[in-house]
Amino acid sequence: MKNKSTTEQASYYDDLEQMSTIDLLKNINKEDKTVAEVIEESIPKIKILIDTIVVKMKTGGRLFYIGAGTSGRLGVLDASECPPTYGVPDNLVIGLIAGGDGALRKAVENAEDDTNLAWSDLKEYNITDKDVLIGIAASGTTPYVIGGVKKASKNNIITACITCNSQSPLSFEVDHPIELVVGPEFVTGSTRMKAGTAQKLALNMISTAVMIKLGKVKGNKMVNMQLSNKKLVNRGVKMIIDELGLDELTAINLLKKHQNVREAITAYKNI
Repeated sequence: MKNKSTTEQASYYDDLEQMSTIDLLKNINKEDKTVAEVIEESIPKIKILIDTIVVKMKTGGRLFYIGAGTSGRLGVLDASECPPTYGVPDNLVIGLIAGGDGALRKAVENAEDDTNLAWSDLKEYNITDKDVLIGIAASGTTPYVIGGVKKASKNNIITACITCNSQSPLSFEVDHPIELVVGPEFVTGSTRMKAGTAQKLALNMISTAVMIKLGKVKGNKMVNMQLSNKKLVNRGVKMIIDELGLDELTAINLLKKHQNVREAITAYKNI
Protein backbone atom coordinates (compact mmCIF):
# COMPACT_ATOMS: atom_id res chain seq x y z
CA MET A 1 0.00 0.00 0.00
CA LYS A 2 1.47 3.36 -1.03
CA ASN A 3 1.75 5.95 1.70
CA LYS A 4 0.39 9.30 0.49
CA SER A 5 2.03 11.21 3.34
CA THR A 6 5.11 12.96 1.95
CA THR A 7 6.74 13.14 5.37
CA GLU A 8 6.58 9.35 5.64
CA GLN A 9 7.79 8.51 2.13
CA ALA A 10 11.07 6.66 1.70
CA SER A 11 14.24 8.72 1.53
CA TYR A 12 15.78 9.39 -1.88
CA TYR A 13 18.95 7.86 -0.42
CA ASP A 14 19.66 4.30 0.74
CA ASP A 15 22.43 2.37 2.45
CA LEU A 16 23.15 5.42 4.61
CA GLU A 17 25.30 3.38 6.98
CA GLN A 18 27.69 2.67 4.09
CA MET A 19 28.21 6.34 3.17
CA SER A 20 31.36 8.18 4.16
CA THR A 21 30.97 11.04 6.62
CA ILE A 22 31.57 13.60 3.88
CA ASP A 23 28.90 12.02 1.67
CA LEU A 24 26.42 12.00 4.54
CA LEU A 25 27.00 15.69 5.15
CA LYS A 26 26.87 16.67 1.47
CA ASN A 27 23.63 14.78 0.91
CA ILE A 28 21.97 16.20 4.03
CA ASN A 29 23.04 19.68 2.93
CA LYS A 30 21.72 19.02 -0.58
CA GLU A 31 18.29 18.28 0.87
CA ASP A 32 18.42 21.25 3.25
CA LYS A 33 18.99 23.63 0.33
CA THR A 34 15.53 22.83 -1.03
CA VAL A 35 13.75 24.09 2.10
CA ALA A 36 14.14 27.83 1.47
CA GLU A 37 12.59 27.47 -1.99
CA VAL A 38 9.53 25.79 -0.49
CA ILE A 39 9.21 28.59 2.06
CA GLU A 40 9.41 31.18 -0.71
CA GLU A 41 6.41 29.65 -2.45
CA SER A 42 4.36 30.08 0.74
CA ILE A 43 5.24 33.73 1.41
CA PRO A 44 1.88 35.10 0.14
CA LYS A 45 -0.04 32.90 2.59
CA ILE A 46 2.35 33.61 5.45
CA LYS A 47 1.93 37.33 4.75
CA ILE A 48 -1.84 37.14 5.15
CA LEU A 49 -1.47 35.26 8.42
CA ILE A 50 1.03 37.81 9.77
CA ASP A 51 -1.24 40.73 8.93
CA THR A 52 -4.10 38.95 10.69
CA ILE A 53 -2.01 38.39 13.83
CA VAL A 54 -0.92 42.03 13.90
CA VAL A 55 -4.50 43.26 13.73
CA LYS A 56 -5.49 40.97 16.59
CA MET A 57 -2.51 41.94 18.74
CA LYS A 58 -3.18 45.65 18.25
CA THR A 59 -6.58 45.08 19.86
CA GLY A 60 -5.23 43.13 22.82
CA GLY A 61 -4.92 39.66 21.31
CA ARG A 62 -2.20 37.06 21.75
CA LEU A 63 -0.55 34.40 19.60
CA PHE A 64 -0.63 30.74 20.64
CA TYR A 65 1.35 27.81 19.23
CA ILE A 66 0.41 24.19 19.89
CA GLY A 67 2.32 21.11 18.80
CA ALA A 68 3.79 17.77 19.82
CA GLY A 69 7.35 16.48 19.70
CA THR A 70 9.70 18.49 17.49
CA SER A 71 6.86 20.71 16.28
CA GLY A 72 5.83 21.53 19.83
CA ARG A 73 9.41 22.25 20.87
CA LEU A 74 9.85 24.65 17.95
CA GLY A 75 6.71 26.54 18.95
CA VAL A 76 7.82 26.81 22.57
CA LEU A 77 11.27 27.95 21.43
CA ASP A 78 9.89 30.69 19.20
CA ALA A 79 7.51 31.92 21.88
CA SER A 80 10.16 31.91 24.61
CA GLU A 81 12.53 34.04 22.53
CA CYS A 82 10.06 36.89 21.95
CA PRO A 83 10.26 38.51 25.43
CA PRO A 84 14.08 38.79 25.62
CA THR A 85 14.42 39.80 21.97
CA TYR A 86 11.59 42.32 21.75
CA GLY A 87 10.79 43.21 25.36
CA VAL A 88 7.20 41.98 25.13
CA PRO A 89 5.30 40.36 28.03
CA ASP A 90 5.75 36.62 28.56
CA ASN A 91 2.07 36.03 27.79
CA LEU A 92 1.95 37.73 24.38
CA VAL A 93 3.26 34.72 22.44
CA ILE A 94 2.59 31.39 24.15
CA GLY A 95 3.91 28.00 23.07
CA LEU A 96 2.30 24.80 24.34
CA ILE A 97 3.58 21.27 23.81
CA ALA A 98 1.63 18.04 24.24
CA GLY A 99 2.57 16.58 27.60
CA GLY A 100 3.60 19.90 29.14
CA ASP A 101 7.05 21.37 29.69
CA GLY A 102 8.44 17.98 30.66
CA ALA A 103 7.95 16.92 27.04
CA LEU A 104 10.54 19.48 25.95
CA ARG A 105 13.25 17.09 27.10
CA LYS A 106 11.59 13.69 27.12
CA ALA A 107 8.69 12.25 25.14
CA VAL A 108 5.45 11.91 27.10
CA GLU A 109 3.68 8.71 26.14
CA ASN A 110 0.35 9.11 24.32
CA ALA A 111 0.13 12.88 24.99
CA GLU A 112 -0.06 13.75 21.29
CA ASP A 113 -2.88 11.24 20.73
CA ASP A 114 -5.32 13.02 23.08
CA THR A 115 -7.74 15.15 21.05
CA ASN A 116 -9.01 17.02 24.11
CA LEU A 117 -5.70 17.84 25.79
CA ALA A 118 -4.77 20.90 23.70
CA TRP A 119 -8.03 22.69 24.41
CA SER A 120 -7.63 21.92 28.08
CA ASP A 121 -4.12 23.41 27.94
CA LEU A 122 -5.35 26.48 26.08
CA LYS A 123 -8.19 27.12 28.52
CA GLU A 124 -5.63 27.50 31.31
CA TYR A 125 -4.54 30.67 29.49
CA ASN A 126 -8.12 31.89 28.99
CA ILE A 127 -7.82 31.88 25.20
CA THR A 128 -10.54 33.98 23.55
CA ASP A 129 -11.63 35.15 20.10
CA LYS A 130 -9.20 38.06 20.44
CA ASP A 131 -6.34 35.59 20.01
CA VAL A 132 -4.82 33.61 17.12
CA LEU A 133 -3.91 29.92 17.33
CA ILE A 134 -1.31 28.21 15.13
CA GLY A 135 -1.14 24.43 15.17
CA ILE A 136 2.26 23.03 14.22
CA ALA A 137 2.45 19.43 12.97
CA ALA A 138 4.77 18.13 10.27
CA SER A 139 2.42 15.26 9.44
CA GLY A 140 -0.75 17.32 9.70
CA THR A 141 -2.38 14.39 11.49
CA THR A 142 -1.45 14.92 15.15
CA PRO A 143 -4.64 14.46 17.24
CA TYR A 144 -3.48 16.91 19.95
CA VAL A 145 -3.14 19.68 17.37
CA ILE A 146 -6.23 18.86 15.32
CA GLY A 147 -8.38 18.66 18.42
CA GLY A 148 -7.08 22.00 19.61
CA VAL A 149 -7.74 23.94 16.41
CA LYS A 150 -11.17 22.35 15.93
CA LYS A 151 -12.28 23.44 19.37
CA ALA A 152 -10.76 26.88 18.86
CA SER A 153 -12.66 27.31 15.60
CA LYS A 154 -15.90 26.45 17.37
CA ASN A 155 -15.12 29.30 19.75
CA ASN A 156 -14.61 31.79 16.90
CA ILE A 157 -10.83 31.88 17.32
CA ILE A 158 -8.78 32.45 14.16
CA THR A 159 -6.70 29.36 13.44
CA ALA A 160 -3.72 28.52 11.26
CA CYS A 161 -1.32 25.63 10.82
CA ILE A 162 2.21 24.91 9.71
CA THR A 163 2.45 21.44 8.22
CA CYS A 164 4.65 19.61 5.72
CA ASN A 165 2.03 17.53 3.93
CA SER A 166 -0.46 18.85 1.39
CA GLN A 167 -4.19 18.54 2.04
CA SER A 168 -3.65 17.05 5.47
CA PRO A 169 -6.51 16.69 7.98
CA LEU A 170 -5.08 19.61 9.95
CA SER A 171 -5.12 21.95 6.94
CA PHE A 172 -8.83 21.38 6.43
CA GLU A 173 -9.58 22.47 10.00
CA VAL A 174 -7.93 25.91 9.99
CA ASP A 175 -8.51 29.33 8.46
CA HIS A 176 -4.91 29.79 7.31
CA PRO A 177 -3.15 26.58 6.24
CA ILE A 178 0.58 26.95 5.61
CA GLU A 179 1.77 23.80 3.83
CA LEU A 180 5.55 23.49 3.49
CA VAL A 181 5.99 20.30 1.49
CA VAL A 182 9.73 19.71 1.60
CA GLY A 183 9.63 16.09 0.43
CA PRO A 184 10.93 12.86 2.00
CA GLU A 185 13.49 13.18 4.77
CA PHE A 186 17.12 12.08 4.38
CA VAL A 187 16.42 9.53 7.13
CA THR A 188 12.95 8.26 6.30
CA GLY A 189 10.30 9.84 8.51
CA SER A 190 12.76 11.90 10.59
CA THR A 191 10.76 15.13 10.47
CA ARG A 192 13.12 16.90 12.86
CA MET A 193 15.26 17.42 9.74
CA LYS A 194 13.85 19.20 6.66
CA ALA A 195 10.32 19.49 8.03
CA GLY A 196 11.63 20.88 11.31
CA THR A 197 13.86 23.33 9.46
CA ALA A 198 10.93 24.52 7.35
CA GLN A 199 8.76 25.02 10.43
CA LYS A 200 11.52 26.92 12.21
CA LEU A 201 12.04 29.23 9.23
CA ALA A 202 8.31 29.93 9.02
CA LEU A 203 8.09 30.65 12.74
CA ASN A 204 11.08 32.99 12.45
CA MET A 205 9.30 34.89 9.70
CA ILE A 206 6.00 35.09 11.56
CA SER A 207 7.24 36.26 14.95
CA THR A 208 9.90 38.60 13.52
CA ALA A 209 7.56 40.30 11.06
CA VAL A 210 4.82 40.60 13.69
CA MET A 211 7.18 42.24 16.18
CA ILE A 212 8.49 44.67 13.55
CA LYS A 213 4.92 45.59 12.59
CA LEU A 214 4.15 46.18 16.27
CA GLY A 215 7.00 48.69 16.48
CA LYS A 216 9.44 46.58 18.49
CA VAL A 217 12.34 47.30 16.09
CA LYS A 218 13.85 50.66 15.15
CA GLY A 219 15.79 50.73 11.89
CA ASN A 220 17.24 47.24 12.15
CA LYS A 221 17.89 47.24 15.90
CA MET A 222 16.23 45.34 18.75
CA VAL A 223 15.72 48.49 20.79
CA ASN A 224 13.21 46.83 23.14
CA MET A 225 15.39 43.83 24.03
CA GLN A 226 15.84 42.78 27.66
CA LEU A 227 19.29 43.64 29.02
CA SER A 228 19.74 40.25 30.62
CA ASN A 229 23.50 39.76 30.19
CA LYS A 230 26.73 41.66 29.50
CA LYS A 231 26.63 40.96 25.77
CA LEU A 232 23.19 42.52 25.44
CA VAL A 233 24.14 45.50 27.60
CA ASN A 234 27.14 46.12 25.35
CA ARG A 235 24.90 45.81 22.30
CA GLY A 236 22.50 48.31 23.81
CA VAL A 237 25.30 50.79 24.50
CA LYS A 238 26.46 50.51 20.89
CA MET A 239 22.91 51.15 19.66
CA ILE A 240 22.74 54.34 21.70
CA ILE A 241 26.16 55.49 20.46
CA ASP A 242 25.20 54.81 16.84
CA GLU A 243 21.84 56.54 17.17
CA LEU A 244 22.83 59.58 19.20
CA GLY A 245 26.54 60.00 18.49
CA LEU A 246 27.41 59.99 22.19
CA ASP A 247 30.65 58.89 23.83
CA GLU A 248 30.69 55.46 25.43
CA LEU A 249 30.52 56.60 29.08
CA THR A 250 27.53 58.85 28.45
CA ALA A 251 25.78 56.03 26.59
CA ILE A 252 26.46 53.59 29.43
CA ASN A 253 25.06 55.98 32.04
CA LEU A 254 22.03 56.69 29.89
CA LEU A 255 21.28 53.00 29.53
CA LYS A 256 21.80 52.37 33.25
CA LYS A 257 19.29 55.09 34.04
CA HIS A 258 16.55 53.95 31.68
CA GLN A 259 17.26 50.17 31.44
CA ASN A 260 15.91 50.14 27.89
CA VAL A 261 17.50 51.27 24.63
CA ARG A 262 14.36 52.80 23.15
CA GLU A 263 13.52 54.71 26.34
CA ALA A 264 17.11 55.92 26.67
CA ILE A 265 17.15 57.26 23.11
CA THR A 266 13.72 58.86 23.45
CA ALA A 267 14.57 60.50 26.77
CA TYR A 268 17.83 61.97 25.41
CA LYS A 269 16.12 63.35 22.31
CA ASN A 270 13.47 65.00 24.49
CA ILE A 271 16.02 66.85 26.64
